[in-house]
Amino acid sequence: MSKNRIPILMTVSVATSVMLAACAPAAPPPAAPAATVAPAAPAATAAPAATAVPAAPAGKRGSGGTLKILYWQAPTILNSYLASGTKDFDAARLIQEPLAAVDPDGNIVPVLATEVPTEANGGFTKDKMSITWKIKPGVKWHDGTDFTADDLKFSYDYCIDKATGCVNIGRFTPIDKFEVINPLTIKLTFKQPNAYPWQAFVGSNGYVLQKKQFANCIGDKASKDADCQKANNAPIGTGPFKLRDFKSGDVVTYDFNPNYHVADKPFFKEVIFKGGGDAPSAARAVFQTGDTDYGWNLQVEAKILADLQTGGKGTLRTSVGPNVERIMYQPTDISPEAGDKRGELGTQHPFFSDVNVRKAFSIVIDKKVMSESLYGPAGDPTCELITWAPYISADKLFGGRNDCTKPDFDTAGKLLDDAGWKKGADGIREKGGKKMHVIFNTSVNALRQKEQALMKDAWTKLGVDVELKATDAGVYFGAGPSSNDNIAKFFVDIQMYTNGAGVPDATVYMCGFASEFVAQKANSWGGENNLRYQSKDYDALCSAMKAEQDPAKAKDLALKMNDLLVAKDYAIAPLIARKNVSGMAKDLKGINMSAWDSEMWNIADWSR
Repeated sequence: MSKNRIPILMTVSVATSVMLAACAPAAPPPAAPAATVAPAAPAATAAPAATAVPAAPAGKRGSGGTLKILYWQAPTILNSYLASGTKDFDAARLIQEPLAAVDPDGNIVPVLATEVPTEANGGFTKDKMSITWKIKPGVKWHDGTDFTADDLKFSYDYCIDKATGCVNIGRFTPIDKFEVINPLTIKLTFKQPNAYPWQAFVGSNGYVLQKKQFANCIGDKASKDADCQKANNAPIGTGPFKLRDFKSGDVVTYDFNPNYHVADKPFFKEVIFKGGGDAPSAARAVFQTGDTDYGWNLQVEAKILADLQTGGKGTLRTSVGPNVERIMYQPTDISPEAGDKRGELGTQHPFFSDVNVRKAFSIVIDKKVMSESLYGPAGDPTCELITWAPYISADKLFGGRNDCTKPDFDTAGKLLDDAGWKKGADGIREKGGKKMHVIFNTSVNALRQKEQALMKDAWTKLGVDVELKATDAGVYFGAGPSSNDNIAKFFVDIQMYTNGAGVPDATVYMCGFASEFVAQKANSWGGENNLRYQSKDYDALCSAMKAEQDPAKAKDLALKMNDLLVAKDYAIAPLIARKNVSGMAKDLKGINMSAWDSEMWNIADWSR
């Protein structure tokens, strides 16, 4: 669902505006296609740059009429701490704000903070043990009360309670002590030196909750108490827009905030954030009918998207970032017969608990065909979860350290044979009287269903009985306890979706797969590790990376974690390094897409 410029060691501009012909699919090249590498991350010890405040749009605050936004995945909750889908984080961003955002180049820019804390300005101590944030004075909540440091401290307390089921808990676990110095200043002291301290309250995982509204919603009451459920869908914020009405799974309507803390912003009087439909209809609404001003995540087959753009009413906007389409293999027993133990640690999947079976499934996927026939210029095949410089270069993204783009049915077949899964008379593999049957779930999307079909063909050839499942995106990316069909519970054998890091530093993202963050019943399925991956070696690498101060060594640790997850344990199979692809009306101005943050991160700057 991420200002005083300070020099940064390494940044690459990645926001690009692409006109209609840019998305026409190219003929498949004879060699590997050029890989898309996300913008360079700042070295682990470098202070992130801060970006100057954009000029206010022409006209008075609220003079711009109605802004229409279309997300074909409908938002279902507006409390981002309990959300699991981008559509929820983005819908909440108009209302709630972080201390700082992450711009397209991976730089940290202040929002509710007066500046980005660095060693140079004294906000980040040289021993890397603490960071001090100063809050912008005069900021008001939508109900007219003062925004203070107590709200930040409460948000921390809310999330750090494991029973809350907070999806952002990994941002806060490095903190040893949270001090409210005064109403406009907080100091965070870490458990150990932290080379990249700009994690908590930054980007789309960093929104602040109002203490007054959520004070009685900590722990399991967060998602179970009726009053808390109401608050989750009607949060009070500090953002450029305030909630008028929310119909979960359908539409959010906002009014402009007349007391917004940035002068003359926002430009638009109201925003209608519509959800539902599908990606092609969203593209059609932008490019052909002009029914919407902004169409998000146009995950549409390349040729179809190019045809839709001929309507000429909009332009395509892309940004390169860390997002990777991937499949995940179920390690636990998710059969209904498991009862209360369903999906719990300590149980075992009948065959995906075997690394050789997971490897066999992974090495027969033809990612080149998937990329060329479905994504075109919107994505490249990848073998990695980490796809951005300086962690990985273009020559490593495609193939590289673990070349998994060339299907190898001979090796895969032998792996399954050796594991005891032999083909029966019907061609389906079995062992001990049990057939190798898998349920493969993803969100409803025509492109994703074609991805599923390509993988089903490969696995069927391997001797697997594959059942495809497509779940409505509002349910699939819904909050943890809401449905057995969502990504948090992961009650199927294989699931597929896109995810990526929220900041250029890989520490929190990669450590999100550590054992301490496993999504399970005890935390209302709110942990970041919905894969339920468990590895003592991986946990040790995570601990070492958190403590490492040398950028080169930290990079090496991150790559070792990547390799362990995808090339040794085969817990995840990365498929496509995806670009963010959205459409906008030609008269819409001020959009500055960031793949590191919500696409709504600078909506206060949008105008016509």
